[in-house]
Amino acid sequence: MDIAALIAWVVTALGGFYMLGTWIQRGGIRQQRTGTSRLPAPAVLGHFALAAIGLVVWIVYVVADKAALAWTAFVLLLPVALLGFVMLARWIPVHRAPATGAGPHVTAAAAGADDAVPAERHFPVPVVVAHGLFAVATLLLVLLTALGVGGS
Repeated sequence: MDIAALIAWVVTALGGFYMLGTWIQRGGIRQQRTGTSRLPAPAVLGHFALAAIGLVVWIVYVVADKAALAWTAFVLLLPVALLGFVMLARWIPVHRAPATGAGPHVTAAAAGADDAVPAERHFPVPVVVAHGLFAVATLLLVLLTALGVGGS
């Protein structure tokens, strides 16, 4: 089960890395100043950093097979999941808003600028859904492994 968790975690990370790259490339960090992006940079970068640290801990667990490492990885996943749900809740209205760049999330001053469209609007829905589903699977597999269910 530890290898299944590792695979799920890597797939989740690939989707997350794609979305992070899209967000940065489309000006997500720059949009923090104008308020165009609904995703706060600390949440995005914190989600990424904690998930990456947790993945490293999980890889070490797979190699060393120490229960404390499995529990450490699980504990690291909890704030990752919380930040993920917060970002999902903030992304949904952006996704549902008209594609014109107008709407409650865009200031009047920014409406005519290149940054009028929130960077996260460019996230493909299938990537967001797959990232979320694999993240839930990862969390459950890590918990089950830490509990000793299914062996390692």
